[in-house]
Amino acid sequence: MTLESRARLGVQLQPQHAEYSAIRDAVLRVEELGADVVFNWDHFYPLSGDPDGLHFEGWSMLGAWAEQTERIEFGTLVNCNSYRNADLQADMARTLDHVSAKGGTGRFIFGTGAGWFERDYDEYGYEFGTPGTRLAALAEALPRIRARWAKLNPAPTRDIPVMIGGKGERKTLRIVAEHADIWHSFVQPDELGHKLDVLKRWGDEVGRDVSTITVSNELDRKGHDVEHADALYDAGVRLFTIGVSGPDYDLAPVRRWLEWRDAKNA
Repeated sequence: MTLESRARLGVQLQPQHAEYSAIRDAVLRVEELGADVVFNWDHFYPLSGDPDGLHFEGWSMLGAWAEQTERIEFGTLVNCNSYRNADLQADMARTLDHVSAKGGTGRFIFGTGAGWFERDYDEYGYEFGTPGTRLAALAEALPRIRARWAKLNPAPTRDIPVMIGGKGERKTLRIVAEHADIWHSFVQPDELGHKLDVLKRWGDEVGRDVSTITVSNELDRKGHDVEHADALYDAGVRLFTIGVSGPDYDLAPVRRWLEWRDAKNA
């Protein structure tokens, strides 16, 4: 089996409605089960359930995850570009890369997006703006981030993979074509071919071979079954993510999807 055909599974441990001790334990269990990536998210309040329930900030815990884990890749699904200066984001990412390397190669994935959750902006004093202004800020930030990585001493241990979330055809997919190593969306299988065609057209315009971009999508948002996952795989998805929320972080669905991944990769 070639690397390009290998399915990978990421688990998003949503940092809501749980004490941190439960999150720490869930990270350990996800790595032990054999998942490929563990994600959190970059929000300041829960996205479901009690809107004022327990919640933790994502980037702070990534340093703990980098130290706690040994093998698994990790990151945010996805970072909000609006909340931090671009050069600061680059330095934070480089530091996590080194913390996770442990004498070898770092494991951090820089997932990022333009931002969308208005309450985060309002409560923490950021200007919400419009989708257009937020996407323009993301497009401006990404070259700065790469330029800062090239200047930092020490440099990152590897070319840190950039994951970009979103599916808008006029702006987001152009940014993906220019900057992403991984493209994440919630696109359905019957829509994915069209989106990939749009992505290819943007790649042709900006001079990028977009076939090198890993396509990522989500499982279990609506009780997805194996048939749905197979259709995503056939359409080109290779990184599959499943979200798990507190307080208990039930990982039974993760075990089921790991069995599916292993069968695909047999």
